[in-house]
Parts: sequence; structure tokens; C-alpha cells
Amino acid sequence: MADSITSSYAGEFAGKYIAAALLSADTLDGGGITIRPNVKFKETMRTLSTNGLVKDAACDFSDASDVTIADRVLTPKELQVNLALCKKDFHDQWEAEQMGYGAFDELPASFTDYLIGYVADKVAQKTEQMIWEGTGSTDEFSGLTTQIALDANLPAAQEIAGTSVTAANVIDELGSIVDAIPSSVYGKEDLYIYISQNIARAYVRALGGFGSIANNAGANGVDNKGTMWYGMGQNLAFDGVKLFVCSGLADNTAMAAQKSNLFFGTGLLSDHNEVKVLDMADLDGSQNVRFVMRFTAGVQYGFASDIVTYGIVNGAN
Repeated sequence: MADSITSSYAGEFAGKYIAAALLSADTLDGGGITIRPNVKFKETMRTLSTNGLVKDAACDFSDASDVTIADRVLTPKELQVNLALCKKDFHDQWEAEQMGYGAFDELPASFTDYLIGYVADKVAQKTEQMIWEGTGSTDEFSGLTTQIALDANLPAAQEIAGTSVTAANVIDELGSIVDAIPSSVYGKEDLYIYISQNIARAYVRALGGFGSIANNAGANGVDNKGTMWYGMGQNLAFDGVKLFVCSGLADNTAMAAQKSNLFFGTGLLSDHNEVKVLDMADLDGSQNVRFVMRFTAGVQYGFASDIVTYGIVNGAN
């Protein structure tokens, strides 16, 4: 009798597979957000602000500045993936020769690897979407745009009304974002304008010479190369501010913020994570295989007052 398999990817291996699943999300993989691993339950981030800090010198000590300390709590949400497969369904597939010829089949190793990779890719896509647009309801954690849309601490002047962005107006729309960036933030090394894919496409096309006459880079675009000027690996910037393309952002939305002001928390290296591929033959005599992935993830920002939003309606202002 051939041995059945029970492949358990818990502990050390779980961390590697969970890392592949979560950190392959565009925003995380590209280094666009600060990652906080090993958050087992929640992490409290203290924010501190002052006013009138510098005063005229005097002989006596005088506490003349207000110090405001507030808390922002990053609470990763527990999530899971559960799948059930029947080995019989693979008898006629190309993997069949790897399953053996006895009545007690083994899940083909190639399919096990494929399954883990497939699920990891889907989890990465979902994680990217949740980082920005997660609703916080069933099956999702609350994303950055969802949170900022409910925060009264976002200055009204830094909430830019959006429109349908095209190559003809993208320069003006990005300009309105830059104009609203606070002076205390503008020029910081880790400042980004996080933009949706359709805004990125419009900007690339405008710089290729296909925007409005007033806003494009000339009839032939950058370096007279038209739309050929841009390669997908190139970094984009606008008015000296780096652009970060986020597939998780909804069309016609954007956010300007420092990377150090945006946080992604997960229990990546903690015992909250688990990946298992279980052959049920030894447990119930069936030909079923179960896939189990458990992980935690969530996002938070520090100072709403240092953020500019575009196309995101703030219900608290």
C-alpha cells in the first residue's frame, strides 16, 4: 500500500508561504508602506504634536508649548482560506503519473506546489485591494481610504474632489494634490502620491504627447519618443514627488502621504499563521485534500493631518 501524504506547512514553512502571500501585494512588495510584523493582537502607535515650540530665551524655565499625545491602534484581523479538493478529479490530468498506480493515491507534489502558489497569488491580490479599499466588514479588514474617509482630523483643504482622470486633465489633477500637501511634509524623502492604475496610465499617455495641448510634454512626448518613452520598470514622479502605482486603489482616487505615516501590520512571524495541505485519507478514508491558510493583516496611519486625499469623500468633514 502506498503511503498517503499529510503535508503540513506550519511553523517555519508557514512563515515563508504567508510572506509570499501577503508581501507580494503591490504596495507591500514595492516598499510603499511601513510593515510591522509580529503584531500578535494589536499595536498602539503614539502620535505626538506640539505648538509654539521655540520661544525667546529666559533665565527661568517656562513650559510654553502644548504637547498633544494621541493613540492610533493597529489591529490586524484574523483571516483564513479553506479549500477542499478530491484527488479523483486529477486521475485524468497530466499529473496522474505522479500519483502512483495503487488504490491509495497521493496528491501530486507538482499540484501541491501549484496550489500553494495559486492561493498565495490570490491572497496577495486580495490583500492589495484591502490595504486601500477594505471595508472592515465580513471577510475584509478596514483599508486606508475607508479609515481616512471617516476621520475628522483630515483638514478639509487636503480633501481634493476627484473627477474622471484622462490624459487631458491628469496634469492639473495631480497638481491639485501637490498644491494641497502641507509644507511640513512636502520635500520629505519618503513622500509619495499613491495613485490608481487609470491615473498612472493617463499620466504616461500625457507625457507621451497625447494630453491636451496645454498640458502635454510636446507633440512627440518625452525625449521625442511619444508613448515609447515609458518602460514599465521606470519610476514616475510629478513636480519632484514620487508616484506609487497601487492596483488596490479604485479608479480616479489617490492619496499623498509619507511611507513612514502608513503601516501594515501582520503576525507574519507569530503563531497566528498557518498553512497546511492535509490528505484526509488516514482520517476519514476519503480521497479529499484540504487546504488551510490562516493569517492576520491590517493597516493604519499615524497623522491624518499629514495626508492629502483625492477622489475620496470624507464624511466627517
